[in-house]
Amino acid sequence: MSVTSGPVGSQVSLREANSARVIDTVQRYGQITQVELASATGLSPATISNIVKVLQSQGIVETRNTIRSGRRAQLVTLARETGLAAGVYIGRRALHITISDATGRARTDQSLPLPIDHRVDTTLDRTALLILELTDKIGATLDELVGIGVALPAPIDPSNTKITIPGIMRDWENVDVRDVLSRRLGSEVVVDNDANVGALAESRYGALRGAANSIYARVSYQTGAGVLINHQLYRGAHGTVGEIGHIQVAPHGPICRCGARGCLNTVVGADALIDSLRFSRGDLTLRDVIALANDGDAGCRQAISDAGATLGSVLADLATWSDPQVIAIGGELAQTGDILIDPIRDAVNNRPLLTQAGIHVVPAQLGPRSEVIGAFALAMDTFGHRSSHEEMS
Repeated sequence: MSVTSGPVGSQVSLREANSARVIDTVQRYGQITQVELASATGLSPATISNIVKVLQSQGIVETRNTIRSGRRAQLVTLARETGLAAGVYIGRRALHITISDATGRARTDQSLPLPIDHRVDTTLDRTALLILELTDKIGATLDELVGIGVALPAPIDPSNTKITIPGIMRDWENVDVRDVLSRRLGSEVVVDNDANVGALAESRYGALRGAANSIYARVSYQTGAGVLINHQLYRGAHGTVGEIGHIQVAPHGPICRCGARGCLNTVVGADALIDSLRFSRGDLTLRDVIALANDGDAGCRQAISDAGATLGSVLADLATWSDPQVIAIGGELAQTGDILIDPIRDAVNNRPLLTQAGIHVVPAQLGPRSEVIGAFALAMDTFGHRSSHEEMS
């Protein structure tokens, strides 16, 4: 599939693609001159020179003079121990942490299971301790982290980084996660919603790359979306733009965690799917449902297909408003592939306005790492340039 985004979007996409090609080549060779970079990447010497200058200003590469074939040359290497950041995803049932360098290369990562409705104090204690352990594991210190990005499965108010809607994460509503972790670790911390950072990750490294306007929908125990407009996350005044899981789709349906009736989460979320299959299939886990559907179980396939059709209708409404080029579907249920995605695609394409737009509905590419990678990218975007600037001044 070819994704185009108009002249401005195409230029941005081309710059990002060329920069990624340069970084990958430097990483592969370890050290390489700018002349050799031009030959290896197929880019012009002038383009290589400009890209290297930008990457050097961002603290991603380092340069030094050398002699090759009797001539002076500029040697390029990845920056050492610069631009480390931590990405943290505190999910409903698991904690994921990665520490990566400025190129996005993971230096170390780890996941831990969490109990349902895990306590905020215990979970943040675990998070802080695990970050300390992982930095020590790679021989780094907290001082070497430019920042920590945290993703939560709840809408985050940009003005105070607290959860916007009560009840979604019980007992977390009045806790400023940014402040707590910053005080415990002495590091810069930024917090956002999991679907938002998933959208950021997919736009940077995955299925949404090159699209100026896009949507990332995450389908798991709950459903949410991240919306990118002109390559920028759009959160709204209170961080609730992508909270599609709390759009009413069943006026007489079950009561949602948020207190409303018949929200999308009560119809297509994992718990709703499991409940709908209990009579015919007994007690299942989400992993069971996914495995059975992929193995051809008619009931599980039907339940997931129905969920896709309902979700697709909501995403079609969101697409009518935000006018994306691409919609990427991620989260655990996306492991069922076309069983989920085909009915979403049909629902979007059946809208006359959207049919004319030719929106691509595709699977996300980063799988279960979308959120933790996005949290890392958020930290680098928020604090990375500041750190590089301070190092050069």
